[in-house]
Amino acid sequence: MRKITAGLFISLDGVVEEPGDWHFPYFNEEMGRAVDAQLGSADTLLLGRKTYDSFAGAWPEREKAGGDDAAFATKLGDARKIVVSRQELTFTWRNSEQLSGDLVEAVKALKNEPSTAAIGMSGSVSVVRVLLEAGLLDELHLFVHPIAVRKGMRLFAEADAPLPLELVASTTFATGVVHLVYRRDEAAPTGDYDTAKASLPSD
Repeated sequence: MRKITAGLFISLDGVVEEPGDWHFPYFNEEMGRAVDAQLGSADTLLLGRKTYDSFAGAWPEREKAGGDDAAFATKLGDARKIVVSRQELTFTWRNSEQLSGDLVEAVKALKNEPSTAAIGMSGSVSVVRVLLEAGLLDELHLFVHPIAVRKGMRLFAEADAPLPLELVASTTFATGVVHLVYRRDEAAPTGDYDTAKASLPSD
């Protein structure tokens, strides 16, 4: 079964909206390598419409320009890009298509394709939320920036039940950004105050 990984730039107070307004001062070579490992290694990209529009408006031109990020831009261009949208879309960026049918069922079918390459996501918060709830997201890569943005959409919306996650890797960059990798925790600990108190050492 194919693995799906999602990468998001996020502030200390959980904001993921408009990272272009606060992310770039913290970008360095370490982060570039981590993003390339998560997104650049995927042969299929699953993107929400807003993220796709942002990518399609920037990366083809960067590929043509032939600058330092042209190789990464080529990887994105060569990847199969599947866009989640309720509106009928037309595409100019190569290898782009619209996801058809129910999101969860379509992603299940994608995961069952005969390929060993990962499916990568970037941004696309509404899609990430759905896939986390459905247990279809295998890795959540959070690049936690040392800044409180104090306005904008947070990653996790309010819900009736908590969503336990298991930390599987962490790396601190020289800029103070912490790269955390999570997955759904199907064996999350349970307990209450009495349970916690019982675990304390006795005098």
